Amino acid sequence: MTKKESSPIKIISQNRKAKQRFFILESFEAGIALLGHEVKSLRNGAANIEEGFVRIDKDQIYLMNTHIPPYPQYTLGDYEPTRTRKLLMHKKEIERLCKEIQLKGCTLVPLELYFKRGMVKVQVGLAKGKKTEDRREEIKKRDIDRQIRRHVRT
Repeated sequence: MTKKESSPIKIISQNRKAKQRFFILESFEAGIALLGHEVKSLRNGAANIEEGFVRIDKDQIYLMNTHIPPYPQYTLGDYEPTRTRKLLMHKKEIERLCKEIQLKGCTLVPLELYFKRGMVKVQVGLAKGKKTEDRREEIKKRDIDRQIRRHVRT
């Protein structure tokens, strides 16, 4: 018998701003419905999810304002790089997320876009917005930690 090798996850794009702007409470993995030339474009490693957001509408979940550039060899028709794309999750997960959003006042943010076993996946985070005081505190802590590490090295 041969062992199945687990294929590594290849990260296409990360949303670094999300961790600065939000407290990430939970994260979920979702598939994404793409066109063939969009997948080819993602294989080239070009995408931007930093300005993207996730919205639930009529028991469906959508990824909005995410930029996937056109594939250079794609010549058929018009292509909108920031079109709305449907995310693929179980209905019960979507209902649970909808309840969390309504009860806690949270939002859904795309955290990562990656390939897993040849499929494009999106890591969606259930997030609560940070206030400016929280951001300042985090920056202060980071600076203090940096200074401590410098003094320890010398």
